[in-house]
Amino acid sequence: MNILLFGSRGYLGSYFKTLYPDAATPYVDIADAVAVAKALDSLKPDIVINCAGKTGRPNVDWCEEHKEETLRSNVLGPLVLLEECGKRGIYWVHLGSGCIYEGDGGDQGFREEDPPNFTGSFYSKTKLWSDQILKDFPVLNLRIRMPFDGSDSPRNLITKLRGYRRVLDARNSLTYLSDFLKAAQLLIERRVVGTFNVVNEGAASPYEIMEMYRKVVDPSHTFDRLTLADLPSVAKAGRSNCILSCEKLKGEGIEMRVVSDALLEAMTMMREASRK
Repeated sequence: MNILLFGSRGYLGSYFKTLYPDAATPYVDIADAVAVAKALDSLKPDIVINCAGKTGRPNVDWCEEHKEETLRSNVLGPLVLLEECGKRGIYWVHLGSGCIYEGDGGDQGFREEDPPNFTGSFYSKTKLWSDQILKDFPVLNLRIRMPFDGSDSPRNLITKLRGYRRVLDARNSLTYLSDFLKAAQLLIERRVVGTFNVVNEGAASPYEIMEMYRKVVDPSHTFDRLTLADLPSVAKAGRSNCILSCEKLKGEGIEMRVVSDALLEAMTMMREASRK
C-alpha cells in the first residue's frame, strides 16, 4: 500500500507513522487545496490518512479564542480532502471524534447513526460539522474519545489529568491507542467506509482514572473531585461527557478490550518507565 499521512507530527499521526513507517508524510496545510492536490499528484497514494486537526493546547478552551484556525483545520481541511481524494478515486481515512454527544445514549451508548446532541464547545461544533458531512460519502471516519497510552506525552489523557488539581467525576468512553491502531489497521486493509466509534468496552470517569493512577503509579498523587455543576468555574467551554456504542465495530469482527484492563496496562507502563 502506498500511504500518504497528513498530520504525521501530531500525537495520533505519530502513532500511524509507527504503523506505516514507509508512509509519505508531506508537511501540508490540508485546507490549502492547491498544496493538497500537488501532494496527491506527486506522491500518488493508494490511501490517504488524515490525522491533521486542531484540538487546542492545553485543551479545547484554546479553540474558543482561535475559531478561524479551528474551523480551517477541522472543517475546511476535511472538505478539501473529500474533493481532492474524490477526484482521484483515492480511499481515505479521517480521524473524527465522539465528543459530539452528551449522555449515555439511553444506557446503550450512542450509535454511529444517532444524531449528535452536543454543541457546548466550538471544537465540538467543528467536529460535528465535518462528521455529519462525511457520513454521506465513501470515507472511513474513525471516532475516538479521550485517547490515552502509557507514555508521558502531554497529549496522553492520563498525563493531562495528573496535572489537574481537580478532576471531573463523569463517566466517558475512552480510546486506548494501542487497541485503536489494531482496529484501524484492519478496517483500512479491508477498505471499509463509513463511521465507526473506536472506543474500548465500558467507561470510566477522569476521577476514577486518577484513583487508579494513585493506586498503580504514584501513591503520593493528590487531587480533588470536580462535579459537572462545578465545571463552568474551571473551563471556558463546555465538555462532552458521553458513552458510545461499539457494536458496529464488533460487527466487523473487531473487539476492543475492557477499558479498565487497558488503563491498567497503560499505567503499568508508566510506572515501569518512572522507575527507570
